[in-house]
Amino acid sequence: MDWPSGEIPALGMGLECDLAQHLAGQHLAKALVVKALKAFVQDPAPTKPLVLSLHGWTGTGKSYVSSLLAHYLFRGGLHSPHVHHFSPVIHFPHASHLERYKKELKSWVQGNLTACSRSLFLFDEMDKLAPGLMEVLRPFLGSSWVVFGTNYRKAIFIFISNTGGEQINQVALEAWRSHRDREEIRLQELELVISQAVLDNPYHGFWRSGIMEEHLLDVLVPFLPLQRHHVRHCVLNELAQLGLEPREEVIQAVLDSTTFFPEKEQLFSSNGCKTVASRIAFFL
Repeated sequence: MDWPSGEIPALGMGLECDLAQHLAGQHLAKALVVKALKAFVQDPAPTKPLVLSLHGWTGTGKSYVSSLLAHYLFRGGLHSPHVHHFSPVIHFPHASHLERYKKELKSWVQGNLTACSRSLFLFDEMDKLAPGLMEVLRPFLGSSWVVFGTNYRKAIFIFISNTGGEQINQVALEAWRSHRDREEIRLQELELVISQAVLDNPYHGFWRSGIMEEHLLDVLVPFLPLQRHHVRHCVLNELAQLGLEPREEVIQAVLDSTTFFPEKEQLFSSNGCKTVASRIAFFL
């Protein structure tokens, strides 16, 4: 079975425009996601599923990008029956039930890929998953032709975590201190430190799973920490979504109530844009 709607999703300008308009300060994420997704969607016979791993500080846009991809790929977005969203707290809350979760997850992925090979599996908060659970996904992520009698090569897997966020922040801070433009930061500067952060984190779902060691991730997508002007951009976007005119006193009040770090430079937002909506409601 191919795309549920029977048509290749139109990922062109719409996705790029939405990312350009709403995703502040993430030149790497924009470029990497659009390039990987376009190539995958346009390939009628991919040799393996598309596997993206999104990393970065809280509030930098990881969940937004995931929901946007679901929106452009499937009618109904995150509510589509072909989009499967997993949260550790909701779906895998008890470490003592690991073996049961493994069986259920394998069965769920296999069953849904049998029903529709073009499915999206989204795993949130990977740094809160019981180690070992993701091991059951390993056969689905590689380049074998068939697994358990299921054609799985057209599936998309997205993994989201804060792991690597501190390392990404440090690279961004050093670039700023060196008077380098943040748009000059390249993926090559971040890939190794993110990978190492995942491999060193015993609470991350990929810890000792073989998924990293076997290079089953197609793209590590780094999300940079957000500066004051990026948060301002988020405030303006949120006001526009609410149908409100931009009021400088509201924008300034939100910015003034936002915590920035490091203590000396006051450069990056501690929560990214995560609390912007609630802060706007408070100051209106």
